[in-house]
Amino acid sequence: MDTSRVITLFIAVVRAGSFSQAAAEAGLSPQAVSKAVRQLEDSLGVRLFHRTTRSLSLTEEGERLFELASPGLRLLDEALENVRNSRKDMDGVIRVAAPTSFGNHMLIPLVRDFQDLHPGVQFDLLLEDHFTDLIDAKIDVGFRGGNPPERNLVSRRIGDIGLYICAAPRYLEKHGAPQTVDELAAHRCTGFRQPNTGRLVPWELRIDGGTVYKDIPTVASFNTVEGEVQAVREGVGIGQLAAYMAEADIAAGRLVHLLPHTVTVNSGVYMYYQQRTQMPQRVRQFIDFASERAPGLFPKIKHPTIGVTIGVSSTIASRTQP
Repeated sequence: MDTSRVITLFIAVVRAGSFSQAAAEAGLSPQAVSKAVRQLEDSLGVRLFHRTTRSLSLTEEGERLFELASPGLRLLDEALENVRNSRKDMDGVIRVAAPTSFGNHMLIPLVRDFQDLHPGVQFDLLLEDHFTDLIDAKIDVGFRGGNPPERNLVSRRIGDIGLYICAAPRYLEKHGAPQTVDELAAHRCTGFRQPNTGRLVPWELRIDGGTVYKDIPTVASFNTVEGEVQAVREGVGIGQLAAYMAEADIAAGRLVHLLPHTVTVNSGVYMYYQQRTQMPQRVRQFIDFASERAPGLFPKIKHPTIGVTIGVSSTIASRTQP
């Protein structure tokens, strides 16, 4: 016996004053409702209604059950209505996952601007350089760099990742600047180590209209983007950095953009989320907001890559997120 169902139908009969009216409101036949009430009576071992062909009234036991159960059902109805209305409510928490570098440079300004419009929204941010499973981590919206997620998710490309070869003035004063890609082998260079696999990510270079991936010897490697950027700022070596991470430093003179003709924009930053028709309104609004605002946060790349990939597999690790 489905206890909650039969009690719900019992209360409906009491409120309607008849089996036929309760059945009509529930979309059932009077026989089905009558059977459900008899199951409840058999389970309790008492009669709940005095039934005649002309009248229907509660027994003493029936009155007691109605008095005890009715407030509980009302609370349940209120709880269901509250959850139902929450889909339309902008107040509440949005859980977001993103790579640390993107979170610090791009996502936090988006959060600030969104909360200016919707002060009742709270954010729970998970910033890590591993790919985050939305279901396991109970995440509403995720961001990642590189290739779009290869899962049953909706993904939107919200920005291009240009890759700049950069060095600090301090490094250049001491070691000079490479004039060609081949000269990089004679310089002290930094590298990014893919967090999930530990593999050193090859440099991605635009050469003769195509994209070439080169393994560059490194004097220091890092498993976070921000760690490598800071090392390049300090003059540890020459590094290939995401344009959105290096642009402000280049403008301020803390970094120098080298070999600009090698810049590529094969990778992008993707926003991803589950395919849901019952998405809370605040999550839907944030997705639309980020889709509109995020592209304007990325620097415009002066040398887009148009061409084919030469001599590498189709799946290349990203320096922004695994």
